[in-house]
Amino acid sequence: MKTRLGCLSNKSDSYSDFSEFLPPAHETTARCLKLSTDEVDRWSESFDHLVSHKYGLAAFRTFLKTEFSDENIEFWMACEEYKKIKSSTKLVSKANKIFKEFIDVQAPREVNIDYRTREKTKQSLEDPSPTSFNEVQAKVYSLMEKDSYPRFLRSKMYQDIVNRAHAQGQRRSV
Repeated sequence: MKTRLGCLSNKSDSYSDFSEFLPPAHETTARCLKLSTDEVDRWSESFDHLVSHKYGLAAFRTFLKTEFSDENIEFWMACEEYKKIKSSTKLVSKANKIFKEFIDVQAPREVNIDYRTREKTKQSLEDPSPTSFNEVQAKVYSLMEKDSYPRFLRSKMYQDIVNRAHAQGQRRSV
């Protein structure tokens, strides 16, 4: 019990190393320079910019893990992968897995959705299609955009990434 409580007390803005989100310091290509400055800055322009960028998504996932609330982004990512499935057999299997992991009442990584949405999603999975999770995915996306995303932008983690990106950009342009 003490270990669990100790873990919770270290929750705020704790992260070990954000360097994995930026290209290696020894690379000096224009593409990397752009990534380390322009792209990191763009993450603050919109939530869509953040999650559509490989390193932005990785940074956001890490941030949510520090807040013990990564189930939303993990669900969103599972839905994105689900939409790409072509085989109807795999679609059924993946749909059931997603439902059991994220949507079902008392799911191990239950996302916060209302009863009506949960039931509507459950019904749509009787005959799964690539769009079966669209409504619930949109609600979870909106929740992250309005709640988690602003906290991410204010976090020490994001500020450190921005500062490092700008510092690397200045060193390269000198």
